[in-house]
Amino acid sequence: MTVHSAGHATGQVPASFEIKSTQLPLVALLLKTSDVGLLIADFFQQFGPDGESPDFFDNDALVLDFSHMQADAPAFDLLPLLKALRSCSLVPVAIRSAGPQWIAPALALGLVEATPDVHHRPRPGSENAPVATQEVVHEVIREVPAPTAMVVDKPLRSGQKIYARGADLVMLAMVNQGAEIAADGNIHVYAPLRGKAMAGARGNTNARIFSICLEPELISIAGIYRTSENPLSPEVQGKAAQVRLSNDGQDKLIIEALKT
Repeated sequence: MTVHSAGHATGQVPASFEIKSTQLPLVALLLKTSDVGLLIADFFQQFGPDGESPDFFDNDALVLDFSHMQADAPAFDLLPLLKALRSCSLVPVAIRSAGPQWIAPALALGLVEATPDVHHRPRPGSENAPVATQEVVHEVIREVPAPTAMVVDKPLRSGQKIYARGADLVMLAMVNQGAEIAADGNIHVYAPLRGKAMAGARGNTNARIFSICLEPELISIAGIYRTSENPLSPEVQGKAAQVRLSNDGQDKLIIEALKT
C-alpha cells in the first residue's frame, strides 16, 4: 500500500515512516454477567493485587467479548470494569459482539469495535474447523502451543511461582504445596505435583498437564479448573497421570492414568 502525505509527490513514500498491516496478540475476556460488581470481585480474586495470580498479566492488550451475553442484557457502566482491568496490568483496547447498549459508551471511553470473527475454537470434527482454525491463528488467541519450552530443574517451595509465557513448562523437580506453575502451553512435571498447575493459561484448550505423581491443590486447563476439595480418584491420585479437556464441547476436565 502506498501512503501519500503533504509535502511529498504523489506515489512517493515518506522516508520517515511506513505503514504496514500487522497482527498483535490479544487476551479476550468473555463476559457472562451484567453484574459488574460480581465480575470485578471474581476477577480480583484470581488476578487482583491480593488474588491467586497477581502478576499473571504484563500490560497485555485485551478485548471485551460480549458473545456470551444475552442480547437484551441490561447495560452497565464500563468505566469501573476498565479501571479494574488496568489495575491488573491489562490494557483494554476493543469490544467485540456487543449490543447497541454497550457500543456507544465503549467508543466514548476510547475503545474500538472489533469484528466478531471468532469467539471460540472449533471442536474436533466440526464442519467449519478449517476456516475457523485459520481465523484463530489470525487473531493470535494462542490456540496453538508454542514450540519452545521453559525447563526448571529446582524444586518449588510454597509461595514460589513460575509462568512459561508463550511456551511449555517442564519441571524436573517437585512442585510443593503452596507453589504455583502456569504455562501458555503444556505442563510436564517429572516429579510430584502437589501445588497448583495451570496449563493453556491464555486460552489454549489443547494444552495438557502431565505428572508422574499427581497430587495437586489445583489443576486448570484454559481456565477450567478443579481443586483438592474435589478429591481425585484412586486410579490417578499420587500416580502418573495426565489432565486434558474433553472433546465433546462440554469443556470438562478429563484426568486419566498414563500407561507405562
